[in-house]
Amino acid sequence: MEPLTREKIIEMVGSGKSLEGTDLSRADLSYSDLKSGIFKKADMNHVQLQNANLEKADLSGANLENAFLFGANLKGANLKGASLKGANLQDTNLEAANLEGTNLSQLSLFGAQMDGANLEGADITGAKLKRASLVGAKLKNADLSGAHCQRAVFRKADLTGAKLEGTNLTNADMEHAIVDESALKAAHR
Repeated sequence: MEPLTREKIIEMVGSGKSLEGTDLSRADLSYSDLKSGIFKKADMNHVQLQNANLEKADLSGANLENAFLFGANLKGANLKGASLKGANLQDTNLEAANLEGTNLSQLSLFGAQMDGANLEGADITGAKLKRASLVGAKLKNADLSGAHCQRAVFRKADLTGAKLEGTNLTNADMEHAIVDESALKAAHR
């Protein structure tokens, strides 16, 4: 079967057809409207999604390794179990997205909008979250060890049981955040 064209992928998503398990690797879907698309367990390795609209898309279990998601809208998207190794999520909108248990270690999340996102149990070690907004985010038992969170906003975020060893929280907004004092002491402030 020959690879799907950009136009065909956009048409399928627009008509509500599932792309579950489909090989979309290396496709250029930048600036596309893929709202509510079903990409469960799809192979999206090296896919270009710059400024794409993936609001409420189901990307659970998808392979998004080395995907370029710069400026993409993933508001309300389900990314639970997605593989994001090497992906660029800089300036993405991840508001209310489900990233529960997802591995975000070492990723670029500069300026990401993650208000209300579910990051419970996520591996965020060494990630770059400078200027990211995590207002009201659920970070219970998340591992942020060594993460770069300068000027990040954790206002009203739940960091119960979160690991913050070596986390850079310089000028981070922790107002009304739920966080263990012992964890905060292990962070750089």
